[in-house]
Amino acid sequence: MTESRGHGAYERPSGPEPRAQEVGRTPGPGTGEMEAEREFWQERSRVFLQPIAAPSILGLFGLATATMMVGAWMAGWYGTVLTPLILFPFVLTAGGLAQFLAGMWSYRARDGLATAVHGMWGAFWLAFGLIFMLTAAGAFPALLAPRIGAVNPPFAFWFIAMCVITGLCAMAATAENMGMTVVLALLAVGSGFTAAGFFAGAFWPVRIAGWLFVIAAAAALYTAGAMMLESCFGRTVMPLGKYRAAADVPGRRMSRPMEYRYGQPGVKIGQ
Repeated sequence: MTESRGHGAYERPSGPEPRAQEVGRTPGPGTGEMEAEREFWQERSRVFLQPIAAPSILGLFGLATATMMVGAWMAGWYGTVLTPLILFPFVLTAGGLAQFLAGMWSYRARDGLATAVHGMWGAFWLAFGLIFMLTAAGAFPALLAPRIGAVNPPFAFWFIAMCVITGLCAMAATAENMGMTVVLALLAVGSGFTAAGFFAGAFWPVRIAGWLFVIAAAAALYTAGAMMLESCFGRTVMPLGKYRAAADVPGRRMSRPMEYRYGQPGVKIGQ
């Protein structure tokens, strides 16, 4: 709980105020020193609130759009071997740049999970877009560019790294909410199938991965939409399956009475 003072605010300790004297009691040894120390720190403590919007709203929308477009191509829904040359500008900006920025803003929100997810997947989509941009510009050998059905172990290692990291993030997400857990689990499994496909030069693992990426994109859209609606309406509209939040029920407010009422990142840990 905070109280305004000057240009900032100071932190008031939670719990009952210490009292020097109570009815029927006499102050014990050291009570005066504790009271003096509390007053000392209370006078000198300042908390400057810089609330920010939930970065994962932007990050998940960026992840969803890039993963949906590339996943549908991998699943064989549309396109040819040259399709990434058309996709790369949007993948580079929406899936890469926007998501990477969301990862850096998640750091300000003190959300370690979102920092890792958006930082790594943002960097991945930046690299994905960059390799096809260089190919389109003739600065990268077209024969080395990733092609579905072709053996490409170096590119497969991209997805091995993303599979392991995303799997660890999925384990961490089980402590937060079901929405992020589903998104990350699907991405991790899809990355594993993609790595297998490029190692073996086989079509079918990449096709399966494409379907998994599309489903993951749909789950990411739901999760981002739920967070955005919660932020706009100030209450849960679409539940995310939060394990430790009684407010994760449609219609209930997203913060407890003793919390900062907007519950914004930068004021609390996480989003």
